[in-house]
Amino acid sequence: MEAGRERWEWPAERIRRFGERVVQVVAEHLTSLPGRPVFRVFPRPLAERYLEFGGAPETGESEDRVLDAFLAEIEPYPFGNGHPRFYGWVNSPPVAMGIFAEMLAAAMNPSCAGGNHAAIYVERQVVNWFKHLVGFPAESMGLLVSGASMAAFTGLAVARHAKCGFDVRAEGMQGAPARLVVYRSGEGHGCHQKAAELLGIGNRNVRVVQHDGAWRMRPDALDERIREDLAAVHRPVCVVASAGTVNTGAIDPLDEIADVCAKHGVWLHVDAAYGGPAILSRKYAQPLKALARADSVALDPHKWLYIPVEAGLVMVRDAALMRAAFSLVPPYLRTDGNPEGVGGLPWFSEFGFQQTRGFRALKVWMALRYHGLAGYRASIERDIALAEHLAARLASAGDFEVSQPQSLSIVCFRFAPARLRGAAEALDSLNRAVLEKTQLGGEAFLSSTVLDNRFWLRACIVNPRATEADIDRVLEVVREAGVALAV
Repeated sequence: MEAGRERWEWPAERIRRFGERVVQVVAEHLTSLPGRPVFRVFPRPLAERYLEFGGAPETGESEDRVLDAFLAEIEPYPFGNGHPRFYGWVNSPPVAMGIFAEMLAAAMNPSCAGGNHAAIYVERQVVNWFKHLVGFPAESMGLLVSGASMAAFTGLAVARHAKCGFDVRAEGMQGAPARLVVYRSGEGHGCHQKAAELLGIGNRNVRVVQHDGAWRMRPDALDERIREDLAAVHRPVCVVASAGTVNTGAIDPLDEIADVCAKHGVWLHVDAAYGGPAILSRKYAQPLKALARADSVALDPHKWLYIPVEAGLVMVRDAALMRAAFSLVPPYLRTDGNPEGVGGLPWFSEFGFQQTRGFRALKVWMALRYHGLAGYRASIERDIALAEHLAARLASAGDFEVSQPQSLSIVCFRFAPARLRGAAEALDSLNRAVLEKTQLGGEAFLSSTVLDNRFWLRACIVNPRATEADIDRVLEVVREAGVALAV
């Protein structure tokens, strides 16, 4: 064999031998996590070495030495979300089936822009499953994207195309006859502001609509803001509602917001990236039923369905509008449109920004087939029950405050010994220190948020490995940190 070529053409036995070692590493990593620290800071000497400016290795190493380096320098310092006591941000552990699916998808390595090959039909089926779940019609369209940020960009791009009142693809924003306006709650995710900025709408034209005491957008306030902009001869384009905010899990009154949007002819985009899967639960099925009335929906399987990142999803009710907003087919990609031919169905790349697209659908497809909706329903309801258990334990304790109402699987709380009640600044400082001590302590991991200008600890339970014992231990760890720091 030509010198060096063996590095590219591995025989089956070599693939099997190294593959078995990799699987052993994965198995040890996943099964050992509960007995390890939730989080360990990447060591400074390693960090400095990795940040050194220089070129890649000139001479290759053996596969075993490369894996040894992974085991010594990377595997011991994970993000932490695989651990049963990790409740930071909205980061779930990966389902085992999704891990194996990633390897299978990489082995096939298709470009999922389009064509008549298996990966395209897998993604079509996955999108259909989610359209059915949220109540979208069969003729609607969707595609898998990196996450909610790209889903927001895609949904708002279609909204701009549909509602701007001029040919934005030809004229660009310089052709706008009126100021375009987007509306969101102060509790909405920042990715929507980024999308508005990138789409040329600008953050000064993103209206922040008041929320109620339950952190939900007020439909009456939304209606008032739209009327004000219409009176000023501005052009309302899109309302972004939340089906589970990242801060508190609040679900906006989607039906009433949809009524306001319908009355004024404004696009409704719903951010269901985190909370959308709770439509499977008995408690939240009804509040989330109105997802079916949205013009576009973002939902991240890599959040509450525990799929390995990246696996975001955007769905748009009007497939023709979605295609019109993005389709640009160069001559080298044109097909005759024959579903039986090489080109197959209309290409996914005509419905979004990406041309080259990875095989994201396989891990979603395999996980949904393995767990089924019943399995996910049980796990989601268990996460919700664990959050309610944590909120109840905290509320019954004398040294904690809990933000109410508690929603979905998020609990916002803070350590508040009696002697500091009413001392807002002191409580904020104490809880910042408690958070850092908890995160670095390795027994539990929380994140934080700010509500009404006050600092809160925040637990988001999207973790099928978590138990009541884990939840109880988190409370103990936070209390121990708080007592030590409040001296």
